[in-house]
Amino acid sequence: MIPDIALPRLLRVGGGALASLGEVTTTLGVRRPLIVTDAFLVGSGVIDSAVEILTTAGTEAAVFSDTIPDPTTESLVPGLDAVRAHRADVVIGFGGGSPMDTAKALAVLAVTGSEMTQLKAPSQYAGAALPVIAIPTTSGSGSEATRFTVITDSATDEKMLCPGTSFLPTAAVVDYELTLSMPPRLTADTGVDALTHAVEAYVSRKANPFTDGLCLTAINTIGKHLRVAYRDGGDRSAREAMMLASMQAGMAFSNSSVALVHGMSRPIGGHFHVAHGLSNAMLFPAVTAFSISGALQRYADCARALGVSSDATPDPVAAGALVDALKALCIDVDVPTPSVYGIAQHDWETRIPLMAEQALASGSPGNNPLVPDADQICEIYRAIYR
Repeated sequence: MIPDIALPRLLRVGGGALASLGEVTTTLGVRRPLIVTDAFLVGSGVIDSAVEILTTAGTEAAVFSDTIPDPTTESLVPGLDAVRAHRADVVIGFGGGSPMDTAKALAVLAVTGSEMTQLKAPSQYAGAALPVIAIPTTSGSGSEATRFTVITDSATDEKMLCPGTSFLPTAAVVDYELTLSMPPRLTADTGVDALTHAVEAYVSRKANPFTDGLCLTAINTIGKHLRVAYRDGGDRSAREAMMLASMQAGMAFSNSSVALVHGMSRPIGGHFHVAHGLSNAMLFPAVTAFSISGALQRYADCARALGVSSDATPDPVAAGALVDALKALCIDVDVPTPSVYGIAQHDWETRIPLMAEQALASGSPGNNPLVPDADQICEIYRAIYR
């Protein structure tokens, strides 16, 4: 099968890249940008700087700052009003995965008038949309380079994966200096999220030669730099490396796919409001242990890229070392279990059948090297609780 490769048309990558935002809007020929962000970034002053850059470039910018973590269909309503009131001709997603997901959804809804529930997988939307400029402030989601948005259905708590090339940003400004103030918890969760993207894209049934190189490079970089960034957020070299690896992993899974970790992660976020990267981290070692028999050599390649096995190590040993390394990483960056996080056991057990159903419905488990049934997914959910 010939892979379908899609990437942002324009990338500005490096320290200080934010200063080029005005040049990006000029290149795209847009005049009325709406910055979609959150209250924290407004309070930090960085959004004022962005507005000044845009104004100097001759555009008329406005700001919508009422995004929420894990955006919902309800939270999109005031954002859509803001897009229409400003008559925006471009949407700028400025922040972590949630502001960028919100911006992508608004860019499509403003043109189509559709409901997000109509756009969830297995639908693939490739129709009209406003252009999106993505400016990430975390090193994890890779959303600046992906053709997906994730929105929770307010009526059902289902975390919906909404795919299609119309959700792919037209441009991205990737400035690692925006990540220097990330706290350790966010650094860990987004970093493990990026590693999950890279590993899943490499072992996916939709893996291809284009994405393989991106995956292995990202895995190697994250293995060298995540713990450093977690311990010392001011380490510029580590922050720059993690930002680049996050984008590479995003490009990889956008043009390959994610798999079982993500399929099982979204229901945890939807039902228990656990941040996406953290719910991935809770699942990552256990799902990898379940899956390695389906792609032994590929998981062994990941172990070697991560630096926990050598070329001389037999594949079964290397794949096992990968599972051990993921467990150690989650311990080192203090990833809690659902129990330690504070989710009551009764609530967890009660939701497991529905979460398994929603995980399978997302389609992501079907990309896994070893495709599980509902009972096996339930077993993994039970196993990770403590």
